[in-house]
Amino acid sequence: MAITTARIRPYLIAVAAMLVIWQGFAAILDTETLPGPFAVLTAFTISMKGPMASHFLRSSYRVLISLVLALITAVPLGIYMGRSSRADAFLSPVVYLVYPVPKIAFLPLILLLLGIGDNSKVFLISFILFFQILVTTRDAAREIPREYILSMRSLGANRWQKAAHLVLPAVLPKVLTALRIGIGTAIAVLFFVESFATNTGLGYFILDAWSRLNYREMYAGIVGMGLLGVILYEIVEFTDRTLCRWTKL
Repeated sequence: MAITTARIRPYLIAVAAMLVIWQGFAAILDTETLPGPFAVLTAFTISMKGPMASHFLRSSYRVLISLVLALITAVPLGIYMGRSSRADAFLSPVVYLVYPVPKIAFLPLILLLLGIGDNSKVFLISFILFFQILVTTRDAAREIPREYILSMRSLGANRWQKAAHLVLPAVLPKVLTALRIGIGTAIAVLFFVESFATNTGLGYFILDAWSRLNYREMYAGIVGMGLLGVILYEIVEFTDRTLCRWTKL
Protein backbone atom coordinates (compact mmCIF):
# COMPACT_ATOMS: atom_id res chain seq x y z
CA MET A 1 0.00 0.00 0.00
CA ALA A 2 1.75 3.12 -1.20
CA ILE A 3 1.91 5.97 1.33
CA THR A 4 2.57 9.38 -0.19
CA THR A 5 3.52 12.67 1.45
CA ALA A 6 0.25 14.18 0.24
CA ARG A 7 -1.62 11.39 2.01
CA ILE A 8 0.28 11.75 5.29
CA ARG A 9 0.31 15.56 5.50
CA PRO A 10 -3.40 15.99 6.44
CA TYR A 11 -2.99 13.46 9.25
CA LEU A 12 0.08 15.25 10.57
CA ILE A 13 -1.74 18.58 10.59
CA ALA A 14 -4.81 17.07 12.27
CA VAL A 15 -2.70 15.28 14.90
CA ALA A 16 -0.69 18.45 15.62
CA ALA A 17 -3.88 20.48 16.08
CA MET A 18 -5.40 17.86 18.37
CA LEU A 19 -2.22 17.66 20.47
CA VAL A 20 -2.17 21.45 20.93
CA ILE A 21 -5.85 21.53 21.97
CA TRP A 22 -5.39 18.51 24.24
CA GLN A 23 -2.32 20.01 25.90
CA GLY A 24 -4.20 23.27 26.41
CA PHE A 25 -7.11 21.58 28.18
CA ALA A 26 -4.73 19.44 30.26
CA ALA A 27 -2.83 22.57 31.39
CA ILE A 28 -6.02 24.47 32.23
CA LEU A 29 -7.71 21.65 34.17
CA ASP A 30 -4.46 20.41 35.77
CA THR A 31 -5.93 17.10 36.94
CA GLU A 32 -4.82 13.48 36.89
CA THR A 33 -8.03 12.54 35.07
CA LEU A 34 -6.78 14.40 31.99
CA PRO A 35 -3.06 13.79 31.53
CA GLY A 36 -1.17 15.59 28.81
CA PRO A 37 -0.88 14.04 25.34
CA PHE A 38 2.83 13.29 25.58
CA ALA A 39 2.35 11.39 28.84
CA VAL A 40 -0.42 9.38 27.17
CA LEU A 41 1.68 8.71 24.06
CA THR A 42 4.48 7.48 26.29
CA ALA A 43 2.02 5.19 28.07
CA PHE A 44 0.71 4.04 24.67
CA THR A 45 4.21 3.13 23.48
CA ILE A 46 4.96 1.22 26.68
CA SER A 47 1.57 -0.53 26.67
CA MET A 48 1.92 -1.62 23.04
CA LYS A 49 5.14 -3.37 24.01
CA GLY A 50 3.21 -5.16 26.73
CA PRO A 51 -0.37 -6.37 27.28
CA MET A 52 -2.17 -3.84 25.07
CA ALA A 53 -0.70 -5.34 21.89
CA SER A 54 -2.67 -8.57 22.34
CA HIS A 55 -5.85 -6.58 23.12
CA PHE A 56 -5.32 -4.50 19.97
CA LEU A 57 -4.90 -7.62 17.83
CA ARG A 58 -8.00 -9.24 19.34
CA SER A 59 -10.12 -6.14 18.68
CA SER A 60 -8.73 -5.90 15.14
CA TYR A 61 -9.66 -9.52 14.49
CA ARG A 62 -13.22 -9.02 15.75
CA VAL A 63 -13.84 -5.92 13.65
CA LEU A 64 -12.28 -7.30 10.46
CA ILE A 65 -14.25 -10.55 10.62
CA SER A 66 -17.44 -8.59 11.31
CA LEU A 67 -16.88 -6.28 8.34
CA VAL A 68 -16.19 -9.20 6.00
CA LEU A 69 -19.27 -11.11 7.16
CA ALA A 70 -21.48 -8.05 6.75
CA LEU A 71 -20.14 -7.42 3.24
CA ILE A 72 -20.45 -10.96 1.88
CA THR A 73 -24.04 -11.26 3.14
CA ALA A 74 -25.45 -7.75 2.64
CA VAL A 75 -24.03 -6.91 -0.80
CA PRO A 76 -25.46 -9.91 -2.73
CA LEU A 77 -28.83 -9.57 -0.99
CA GLY A 78 -28.89 -5.81 -1.57
CA ILE A 79 -28.17 -6.28 -5.27
CA TYR A 80 -30.88 -8.93 -5.50
CA MET A 81 -33.44 -6.67 -3.84
CA GLY A 82 -32.43 -3.69 -5.96
CA ARG A 83 -32.74 -5.56 -9.25
CA SER A 84 -35.83 -7.64 -8.42
CA SER A 85 -39.01 -5.71 -7.64
CA ARG A 86 -40.69 -8.90 -6.44
CA ALA A 87 -37.90 -9.68 -3.96
CA ASP A 88 -37.82 -6.06 -2.83
CA ALA A 89 -41.57 -6.00 -2.23
CA PHE A 90 -41.28 -9.12 -0.08
CA LEU A 91 -38.09 -8.33 1.85
CA SER A 92 -38.26 -4.55 2.30
CA PRO A 93 -41.01 -4.67 4.96
CA VAL A 94 -38.85 -7.06 6.97
CA VAL A 95 -35.88 -4.70 6.68
CA TYR A 96 -38.01 -1.68 7.65
CA LEU A 97 -39.29 -3.49 10.72
CA VAL A 98 -35.93 -4.78 11.96
CA TYR A 99 -33.58 -1.95 10.92
CA PRO A 100 -34.82 0.71 13.40
CA VAL A 101 -34.69 -1.67 16.37
CA PRO A 102 -31.51 -1.04 18.43
CA LYS A 103 -29.55 -4.25 17.90
CA ILE A 104 -27.74 -3.76 21.22
CA ALA A 105 -31.01 -4.81 22.85
CA PHE A 106 -30.42 -8.32 21.49
CA LEU A 107 -27.04 -8.66 23.21
CA PRO A 108 -28.28 -10.65 26.26
CA LEU A 109 -30.03 -13.11 23.94
CA ILE A 110 -26.98 -13.33 21.66
CA LEU A 111 -24.76 -14.04 24.66
CA LEU A 112 -27.11 -16.80 25.79
CA LEU A 113 -27.15 -18.41 22.36
CA LEU A 114 -23.53 -17.90 21.27
CA GLY A 115 -21.68 -17.59 24.57
CA ILE A 116 -19.31 -14.88 25.77
CA GLY A 117 -16.51 -15.61 23.29
CA ASP A 118 -15.72 -13.99 19.96
CA ASN A 119 -18.76 -15.46 18.19
CA SER A 120 -21.30 -13.31 20.01
CA LYS A 121 -19.26 -10.12 19.58
CA VAL A 122 -18.61 -10.72 15.88
CA PHE A 123 -22.25 -11.60 15.28
CA LEU A 124 -23.58 -8.43 16.93
CA ILE A 125 -21.19 -6.11 15.08
CA SER A 126 -21.83 -7.76 11.71
CA PHE A 127 -25.59 -7.81 12.42
CA ILE A 128 -25.61 -4.04 12.92
CA LEU A 129 -23.42 -3.35 9.88
CA PHE A 130 -25.45 -5.73 7.72
CA PHE A 131 -28.47 -3.43 7.53
CA GLN A 132 -26.42 -0.30 6.82
CA ILE A 133 -24.69 -1.97 3.88
CA LEU A 134 -27.85 -3.75 2.70
CA VAL A 135 -29.98 -0.61 2.38
CA THR A 136 -27.19 1.33 0.64
CA THR A 137 -26.52 -1.50 -1.81
CA ARG A 138 -30.19 -1.98 -2.62
CA ASP A 139 -30.67 1.74 -3.34
CA ALA A 140 -27.52 1.85 -5.49
CA ALA A 141 -28.68 -1.17 -7.49
CA ARG A 142 -32.08 0.44 -8.00
CA GLU A 143 -30.51 3.59 -9.46
CA ILE A 144 -28.76 1.83 -12.36
CA PRO A 145 -30.34 3.25 -15.53
CA ARG A 146 -32.49 0.77 -17.39
CA GLU A 147 -30.75 1.78 -20.63
CA TYR A 148 -27.49 0.30 -19.35
CA ILE A 149 -29.17 -3.03 -18.65
CA LEU A 150 -30.81 -3.05 -22.07
CA SER A 151 -27.51 -2.21 -23.77
CA MET A 152 -25.75 -5.17 -22.17
CA ARG A 153 -28.69 -7.42 -22.95
CA SER A 154 -28.55 -6.40 -26.60
CA LEU A 155 -24.87 -7.37 -26.63
CA GLY A 156 -25.80 -10.86 -25.49
CA ALA A 157 -24.65 -10.58 -21.88
CA ASN A 158 -26.12 -13.17 -19.52
CA ARG A 159 -27.22 -12.54 -15.95
CA TRP A 160 -23.82 -13.19 -14.39
CA GLN A 161 -22.00 -11.02 -16.93
CA LYS A 162 -24.39 -8.14 -16.24
CA ALA A 163 -23.84 -8.57 -12.52
CA ALA A 164 -20.04 -8.71 -12.82
CA HIS A 165 -19.51 -5.97 -15.42
CA LEU A 166 -22.35 -3.55 -14.68
CA VAL A 167 -24.22 -4.01 -11.42
CA LEU A 168 -21.29 -4.70 -9.10
CA PRO A 169 -19.10 -1.84 -10.43
CA ALA A 170 -22.12 0.49 -10.22
CA VAL A 171 -22.86 -0.26 -6.57
CA LEU A 172 -19.26 -0.62 -5.36
CA PRO A 173 -18.57 3.12 -4.69
CA LYS A 174 -21.67 3.42 -2.50
CA VAL A 175 -20.90 0.13 -0.76
CA LEU A 176 -17.49 1.53 0.18
CA THR A 177 -19.15 4.74 1.40
CA ALA A 178 -21.44 2.65 3.60
CA LEU A 179 -18.37 0.78 4.82
CA ARG A 180 -16.65 4.05 5.77
CA ILE A 181 -19.67 5.03 7.84
CA GLY A 182 -19.93 1.50 9.21
CA ILE A 183 -16.36 1.57 10.53
CA GLY A 184 -17.32 4.24 13.07
CA THR A 185 -20.35 2.19 14.10
CA ALA A 186 -18.25 -0.98 14.31
CA ILE A 187 -15.67 0.66 16.61
CA ALA A 188 -18.42 2.04 18.87
CA VAL A 189 -20.16 -1.34 19.11
CA LEU A 190 -16.80 -3.03 19.63
CA PHE A 191 -16.16 -0.94 22.73
CA PHE A 192 -19.62 -1.80 24.06
CA VAL A 193 -19.36 -5.57 23.54
CA GLU A 194 -15.84 -5.63 25.02
CA SER A 195 -16.88 -3.69 28.11
CA PHE A 196 -18.31 -6.70 29.94
CA ALA A 197 -18.29 -10.52 29.98
CA THR A 198 -14.77 -10.59 28.54
CA ASN A 199 -11.15 -10.08 29.52
CA THR A 200 -9.74 -9.33 26.06
CA GLY A 201 -9.94 -6.43 23.64
CA LEU A 202 -9.37 -2.69 23.79
CA GLY A 203 -12.75 -2.07 25.39
CA TYR A 204 -11.78 -4.32 28.28
CA PHE A 205 -8.33 -2.70 28.47
CA ILE A 206 -9.84 0.80 28.71
CA LEU A 207 -12.35 -0.08 31.42
CA ASP A 208 -9.80 -2.11 33.36
CA ALA A 209 -7.41 0.86 33.39
CA TRP A 210 -10.28 3.14 34.43
CA SER A 211 -11.20 0.84 37.33
CA ARG A 212 -7.57 0.96 38.50
CA LEU A 213 -7.54 4.79 38.15
CA ASN A 214 -4.69 4.42 35.68
CA TYR A 215 -5.80 7.27 33.46
CA ARG A 216 -2.71 7.26 31.27
CA GLU A 217 -3.33 3.64 30.26
CA MET A 218 -7.03 4.39 29.82
CA TYR A 219 -6.28 7.17 27.34
CA ALA A 220 -3.65 4.97 25.71
CA GLY A 221 -6.39 2.40 25.06
CA ILE A 222 -8.60 5.12 23.56
CA VAL A 223 -5.72 6.17 21.30
CA GLY A 224 -5.34 2.51 20.27
CA MET A 225 -9.03 2.30 19.39
CA GLY A 226 -8.73 5.48 17.33
CA LEU A 227 -5.67 4.07 15.58
CA LEU A 228 -7.61 0.92 14.70
CA GLY A 229 -10.34 3.07 13.14
CA VAL A 230 -7.79 5.02 11.08
CA ILE A 231 -6.16 1.82 9.79
CA LEU A 232 -9.52 0.38 8.73
CA TYR A 233 -10.54 3.65 7.09
CA GLU A 234 -7.28 3.78 5.13
CA ILE A 235 -7.81 0.20 3.94
CA VAL A 236 -11.22 1.22 2.57
CA GLU A 237 -9.71 4.35 0.99
CA PHE A 238 -7.02 2.24 -0.69
CA THR A 239 -9.66 -0.17 -1.97
CA ASP A 240 -11.69 2.74 -3.31
CA ARG A 241 -8.70 4.26 -5.13
CA THR A 242 -7.78 0.86 -6.58
CA LEU A 243 -11.17 -0.52 -7.62
CA CYS A 244 -13.12 2.67 -8.34
CA ARG A 245 -10.62 4.69 -10.31
CA TRP A 246 -13.26 5.90 -12.78
CA THR A 247 -14.95 7.91 -10.01
CA LYS A 248 -11.77 9.97 -9.53
CA LEU A 249 -11.53 11.12 -13.16
